[in-house]
Amino acid sequence: MAKRLEHIRAVTPTARMSVAVNRDHSASRPGCPTTGRACTLTRMPVSALVRTRNLMSSTRYAARGRRGAAVATLCAAVLVAGCANKSDDASSIVRTTTNIAGAGVVGLERDTSTACPLPSAPDSATGPQSVTHAAGVSQVPADPQRIVVLTTSALDAVCAVGLWERVVGATSDDGPAPHPAYLGYGVNKIPDIGSATAPDLAKIAELHPDVIIGDMPAGNASFEALQAIAPTVLAGTSSGWQAEFTGLAAGLGRRNAAATALENYRTEARETGDTVAANQTQASVVRFTADQIQAQGSDTFAGQVLGDAGVQRPTVQRGTSFDITSADLTKAEGDLIYVIFAGEAGKKQGESTLRTDEWKDLGAATDHRVFAVEDSIWHGNGLTAARALLTDIRNTLNGFVTD
Repeated sequence: MAKRLEHIRAVTPTARMSVAVNRDHSASRPGCPTTGRACTLTRMPVSALVRTRNLMSSTRYAARGRRGAAVATLCAAVLVAGCANKSDDASSIVRTTTNIAGAGVVGLERDTSTACPLPSAPDSATGPQSVTHAAGVSQVPADPQRIVVLTTSALDAVCAVGLWERVVGATSDDGPAPHPAYLGYGVNKIPDIGSATAPDLAKIAELHPDVIIGDMPAGNASFEALQAIAPTVLAGTSSGWQAEFTGLAAGLGRRNAAATALENYRTEARETGDTVAANQTQASVVRFTADQIQAQGSDTFAGQVLGDAGVQRPTVQRGTSFDITSADLTKAEGDLIYVIFAGEAGKKQGESTLRTDEWKDLGAATDHRVFAVEDSIWHGNGLTAARALLTDIRNTLNGFVTD
């Protein structure tokens, strides 16, 4: 029987990238470096790769002497269209050709038109609802119409239950856009109320919200000060992203919608894992900041979503996160490696590390299985980010980077 191929393709007028993956986890790659003809790269679990490579080298996870293979030219999204906007489709996104030190850029064709669904129904049609949260107890409207959000996770939650168009004010992120691209372009038009670390109480009051939601008090925006403006729900950050989402949704009168959305997410995670045979691959996740290289463990957002999909992790990354050094990168190894760059400073250090011989000696690097993923998603917090991360898993877990 002919093998079915699934193609992940991003196209711009100036560059093309194709990843081909078949059901038995072999990847057909055009243009082998030695012959110029199509060849097949067969995937094996990390343990099998180690045993195979150890026949040729005493260094764990090394596949030395295979440097010099072609690296991919890929596209990166620099402008994303609006959340739930009819014009928000892949063809309307402006892109630029880029290559991050040989790592394949993920999310090139991300469609944000369905990131925020249609408005969900409130739990109750009338009367205020009592919500117990990390900062106390608040009486919130049954169906709020004017919402202020204090954090990205709160904006993500509003999006996930379909109420983003009711947001009248939001804190902004540092960077080229006030909000993460995965939420779409439309959210960037929401009026700014300051940064997440220092919300402007005067601006919030001027917006006359009927509910305020966020994680924790910040700056002079104490719970009492916020509550004096409008009913406020602060969900906290210590109980995990799913519990936080549920708490934020309760502040919007959407407990039932949140429960349904989470169940749909769990189903999608299981189906994603089954589709890509996730339990056969060990995925490493490494995040670069200006002065730190950290292996992301099972305690991180990315680690939790990978676990929900059944993706295996290298043994050393199955606990809490830990720092690694550029002099010893062996703990970054996996069947494939997802790299995260925290801002421009993180990208600078990441690129520098990815160009070193120590990094190039990693098996995933020599196999062209290093993927650069979005920090706002993989180091994010929220249901919408989790669903975007599942899309990245489907598109890359059995893939490799090629010209």
